[in-house]
Amino acid sequence: MVLGSLRSEMSRALFDTWVQPLRPISYQNHVYTVGAYNSYGKSWVEERLGSRITQLLEGLYNEPVTFKVSVSNTFYKGLGELNRSVGTETKPAPAEAPRPEQSKPRPAEPAETEDSSEPRTRKVMLQRAYGSERARIVQPERGMFLTGYLFSNWLPLFGHSAFAVILAARSLCYWNPMTGELRNVVETEMGELADRAAVSVRTVKEVLNNDLVQRYFLRYRVRRVMTSNGVRTAGISLQVRMDDPLTPQDQVKSGILEEEEWYLAEFSGEKE
Repeated sequence: MVLGSLRSEMSRALFDTWVQPLRPISYQNHVYTVGAYNSYGKSWVEERLGSRITQLLEGLYNEPVTFKVSVSNTFYKGLGELNRSVGTETKPAPAEAPRPEQSKPRPAEPAETEDSSEPRTRKVMLQRAYGSERARIVQPERGMFLTGYLFSNWLPLFGHSAFAVILAARSLCYWNPMTGELRNVVETEMGELADRAAVSVRTVKEVLNNDLVQRYFLRYRVRRVMTSNGVRTAGISLQVRMDDPLTPQDQVKSGILEEEEWYLAEFSGEKE
């Protein structure tokens, strides 16, 4: 169940490389231990997924859980040579980690031989991208899909404030263009959008009620709750378009018309 949740939250490449190879070892005294192939994989999982996995485990067991990762090569039979080449603290994991469920390991590739310059180049590139304290802060594998078309063609139409709010809204969502996986309806507040976009709440309201933005990018509805003092606002539900539509001008030129109602019915038209 934890793997299923993580699979839906991560890119396939990251999941297959770092999460899929993990193997459960034990669950004793509220400590859930899994085995990683090497120390670099252990550090990556602990630092980037530790809190999330702990949260999922505590939800499943309904009790406090400590999540622990240890280096355990006993699950990876027949990979002694590969383990010797990448199993140290100073060398990053290969771009595609060996999958423990395979009955036989892949033959050693030229990329792992001592007289080949390609493996060294690849490992240096991985080290630069993922193997430093700076990379742990920047997290280069976590990107947001953005086209030059949005910057060049839409920005002049709706301005910098709308551009910032749209990107802030997208940062709350998830979209994988390769697999089609999409989670673009979120519960948030205008204040949170304002903080992410570095604009005022008033600017966020203006952007959300902009006809061009509403038609092509963002739809929202106010969440209201009943209290002892009457009805009050409790944030907003937001639906975000993650791909970039054609501008009205380009629709006319190309003859390709954008779908008028890309949003769900409940977002059909609130203004505030």
